[in-house]
Amino acid sequence: MTPDPAFLFLTAPHREALAGLTYSILNRKGFVVLTGDAGTGKTTLLGRIFLSIPSTRVRFSVILNPTLTPAEFLELTLLDFGITDIPASKAQRLTLLQHFLIDAYNKHQVAALVVDEAHKLPPDVLEEIRLLSNFELADAKLLQIVLAGQTELGDILNRQDLRQLKQRIAVRLAIHPLSASGVEHYIQYRWQKAGATLPHPFHPDAVTRIAHCSRGIPRLVNALCDNALMLAYAEGKTTIGTAELIEVAQDLDLEAPGRLIRPALAPPNAQRPRMERKAETPVAVNGHGNRVANPAAPAPVLVPTLQSYARSADKPSRLMRLANKLGIAAKPAEAAKKD
Repeated sequence: MTPDPAFLFLTAPHREALAGLTYSILNRKGFVVLTGDAGTGKTTLLGRIFLSIPSTRVRFSVILNPTLTPAEFLELTLLDFGITDIPASKAQRLTLLQHFLIDAYNKHQVAALVVDEAHKLPPDVLEEIRLLSNFELADAKLLQIVLAGQTELGDILNRQDLRQLKQRIAVRLAIHPLSASGVEHYIQYRWQKAGATLPHPFHPDAVTRIAHCSRGIPRLVNALCDNALMLAYAEGKTTIGTAELIEVAQDLDLEAPGRLIRPALAPPNAQRPRMERKAETPVAVNGHGNRVANPAAPAPVLVPTLQSYARSADKPSRLMRLANKLGIAAKPAEAAKKD
């Protein structure tokens, strides 16, 4: 669940974003914007950038929590650049930053300010960032700025009052959720990256469930697979099917209990399967006007639903089954009272 760059799965948009960020920073393009839905890998992608570019070429200041005042934002920027003796005056802070940027330029180093969760930036801090981009020479930008945030960041930058900031954006990049086939490749990639030599244990139908429940978002795929693996271990299974995925999806509140799960990534206009209805015995009317069973009528066809996989009230929870597997036994009632 952590943004480990070693596990970054490079789809085509991720490769483009990685190349675009590297190019923009090293070539001093100024403003770069990276957007993507929550959990699609923006922070992991940034982590790969930090590892792939030598620190001798780029000096990074990384802001992970941008819900700051303009003064706090400037202070944190300086601190993350390694400047610890920070004056109280804003004018002196800006002068200190300018000297730092010029020194880095003279040493053939790039100074890059990276703001994650940038969609949370207050308007006054966005204006402060725009003003920081004024640190430049006639032929080069002294400060490279990367804004990475969720898709609503694009809407924020389209606001009329931020048009000056939008005009300074040199490169805009975007990453997207995985396709249905991409989820299958993603699971196999991470499975092998973790050290496995055999194919992953998820049945094709289970992968389809994962693709639907996660909507192609890698972070949710991780959560579903991790919990499904834990459940399979608790039950002593070596393969994971649809039933396990439905139980896990319910526990994670990714699917409401008792509700049908549609096929993965079904188009919006696709017809939804009907809910199972209680079967009624075919009837006929005899000569006396009484209703009787009609043996000639065809038997009703029942559509399987999620109820087929519903966990009974007597069945222990997923974590309780894991506790049993690990040998964590419950205390007798008498011992529990003494404790």
